[in-house]
Amino acid sequence: MIEVKNLHKSFGDAHILKGINTAFEKGKTNLIIGQSGSGKTVFLKCLLGLFNYEQGSIAYDGKIFSKLSEDEKRDIRAQIGMVFQGSALFDSMTIEENVMFPLKMFTKQSKSEMQDRVDFVLKRVNLADAHKKMPSEASGGMQKRVAIARAIVNKPKYLFCDEPNSGLDPKTSIVIDDLIKEITEEYQITTVINSHDMNSVMQIGEKIVFLKNGYKEWEGSRYDIFKTDNKAVTDFVYSSELFKKVRQMYLEERG
Repeated sequence: MIEVKNLHKSFGDAHILKGINTAFEKGKTNLIIGQSGSGKTVFLKCLLGLFNYEQGSIAYDGKIFSKLSEDEKRDIRAQIGMVFQGSALFDSMTIEENVMFPLKMFTKQSKSEMQDRVDFVLKRVNLADAHKKMPSEASGGMQKRVAIARAIVNKPKYLFCDEPNSGLDPKTSIVIDDLIKEITEEYQITTVINSHDMNSVMQIGEKIVFLKNGYKEWEGSRYDIFKTDNKAVTDFVYSSELFKKVRQMYLEERG
């Protein structure tokens, strides 16, 4: 679990995060949503330890990050997996080498141990025959699956995904959403996803944190979204006629 208490972050005179309080649970897909400029990217980078903050705390399974020694912080970072928006694969490396990279960086495993782990995670993301391919030979969906394999190769306790469906077609997006959810539940990871994709929100949003102008405006599950009367949330989520109709159908079914 990741617990956030009274988090404030500023850049000069710009107050970006304004007292965020929330918790992201183990074994669940936790989503951060909001309009551009709402603070969700800054929030994710604070969670990752990339940004310092002026006030508040972030605790990883009870350990307050800002109070840890440098060695203890390094241990926390070693337990984090990250799926970047553009996959961020190394173009000069094969898919196998990309996935093995974190093992070479952060472990002292033997070559055979690393190879076994790479084989396992590539099979887990349905890329068992892709070892020797270059990223340029892989589709966008394949590249995202490679990025997920690389993110989980070190058996992380915490998985962060920044817009994992960016640039993907709707069908492939569903595949990636399902894969992230399956891995989260299977390995009991605390997964946090920064997303603007409302299809993802409705499909895998077990915990949703909605930010507006740096404040936590609302939180709940994908089912709670259908019931909320928070205007900021409904204006954001139901900006399309499709989601308005889905919500109306949901409410009518439940009287």
